[in-house]
Amino acid sequence: MEEISSMDEDFTLLTLLLQTRDIILRFREKELSRYGILPRQSSVLFNIQALGDEARPVELAQRMFREYHTISTILNRMEKDGLVRKVKDPDRKKAVRVVLTEKGQQAYQQSIKRESIHQVVSALSAKERQQLRSCLEKLRDEALKGLGMSRKPPFP
Repeated sequence: MEEISSMDEDFTLLTLLLQTRDIILRFREKELSRYGILPRQSSVLFNIQALGDEARPVELAQRMFREYHTISTILNRMEKDGLVRKVKDPDRKKAVRVVLTEKGQQAYQQSIKRESIHQVVSALSAKERQQLRSCLEKLRDEALKGLGMSRKPPFP
């Protein structure tokens, strides 16, 4: 039997990581579908809430490591769905702020329950959770370095 090279092992680990992410997101999507919310929308709601008065599309894109046009598209859909509203930014002439509507506030409250996430992560002991967190932070930081980005995300 041929020995797996470290490069192939690295690819296998990345594939496992991505499969796990995708499956957990599908589980989360199933949970959020009860409320008519998508996981990406839940993430946007969370970040708008966290940023408060500083919630502008450009800040959301940076915080979520997404392209501006991707966030803009998501926000446009969420605005059509009545979850967010764009308002003129009094501090910047051409900028807009994003605020949660009443419906968006309700969606945010529903999306922070995160039962599916707690169910999955409960398979790990406290020590394993800390080890996983440490490993993921190292991988994230190395990828940021590879992209020439020194700024770490504010969360987690």
